[in-house]
Amino acid sequence: MITRRTLALAGGALLAMPSLARAQAWQPNAPIRIIVPFPAGGTTDILARLYAQRLTETLGVSVVVENRGGAGGSIGADVVAKAGADGQTLLFHNLTFSTTTAALEFVNRAPHSIERDFAPITLGANVPMMLLVNAQVPARNLTELVAWAKAQNPPAFYGSTGPGSTINLIGEVLKRDGGFQMEHVPFRGAAPLVQEMLAGRIAFGGDQLSSSLPHIRAGTLRPIATLAAQRARALPEIATVREQGFPNAELLGWNGFFAPARTPEPVLARLHAEIAAAARHPPLAARITELGAEPGGNSAAEFGASVHAQIAAVRPLVRELRMTVE
Repeated sequence: MITRRTLALAGGALLAMPSLARAQAWQPNAPIRIIVPFPAGGTTDILARLYAQRLTETLGVSVVVENRGGAGGSIGADVVAKAGADGQTLLFHNLTFSTTTAALEFVNRAPHSIERDFAPITLGANVPMMLLVNAQVPARNLTELVAWAKAQNPPAFYGSTGPGSTINLIGEVLKRDGGFQMEHVPFRGAAPLVQEMLAGRIAFGGDQLSSSLPHIRAGTLRPIATLAAQRARALPEIATVREQGFPNAELLGWNGFFAPARTPEPVLARLHAEIAAAARHPPLAARITELGAEPGGNSAAEFGASVHAQIAAVRPLVRELRMTVE
């Protein structure tokens, strides 16, 4: 029996068909590159490879990860900004995208703009950024880190994933607000930074939780704060920077997909549909959760708005601290 509910459901299905058809219209006919603007081994690289494996299965073409590290992620990002707008080259970046962009703008050397040159696709995962010390540093929170750093002569070293990167910004904010000194040592990505921290040559730094969690569990790196607004589910005992009196260091950790800005809407729609479906795929979602992250898959508008809001928040800090990207 046909009822009003039946007709309403049928009408809704018909209305959904054009958007579904648009999402399915484009089919890649060559391998897709996902550019990760950091060396292999960090959280962004790990997540990109998980997505690449699933997308290879669902898109019917090879989806490969290419690491193009350097300049806090801006070198790899520029590769994608200048790539063909055909859906064959994507960028998988993280929250450092906002800080390096602001730093490049500050010195009038920005080769690209997130707003002008990239089309946001969707969030891959939210990953808490943890502030860490090596096992030889006695600090277990930010107050103890500040006291320890003030007692060091000459100053200790802190590491980041490059000039203008998130941890470079946070390191300078903590130095300013805590009234202590540390010397900055830039690296090309989180993996080499973590190796130097494990070796004891770098006292303090930061990494996304997914790639640092094994070292935290082994006791070779000690977390002392998270940048997020809430404590990490995997480490609920570690307080946030705001809880520890450093609200200016609070930043949302994210990893997400972008395409070149001129990519046609049907291509973006198909990519969004496939990536969002991958984020909901139970084995992939479970693996992301195991890494201490939260799977993404939100709308392009939601993802873009959160990234642009973060850029607006960090620009004043970058200018005040006179940060640059070399």
